[in-house]
Amino acid sequence: QVQLQESGGGSVQAGGSLRLSCVSSGVTYRTDCMGWFRLAREKQREGVALIDKNGRTDYADSVKGRFTISQDNAKKTLYLQMDNLRPEDTAMYYCALSRSTCMYAGLREWNYGHWGQGTQVTVSS
Repeated sequence: QVQLQESGGGSVQAGGSLRLSCVSSGVTYRTDCMGWFRLAREKQREGVALIDKNGRTDYADSVKGRFTISQDNAKKTLYLQMDNLRPEDTAMYYCALSRSTCMYAGLREWNYGHWGQGTQVTVSS
């Protein structure tokens, strides 16, 4: 059974940084695409960043230049380095896994079949 566990969330002031981690277990196939999504109050879940098995990445326009997605395959861990955080980045952040290619999956949540429980990020002004 695939399990994803996020950690690293917290409360920071605007301009600060956080690094989220997502450890996967039970993955018996070579995952092709993993991503980070976020859900803010009274908003729809939004795709933030994705990375494929070859390390190619893509980002939502709202986080380009501020967030960096990476992975350590040996540790089965996905990361999201978030710099220059803004109050509008406040949300629950989820990692997700897709069996599709990133080219197909994109930042569309319905293409991801496995999700973690989320970690809260709060940015104060």
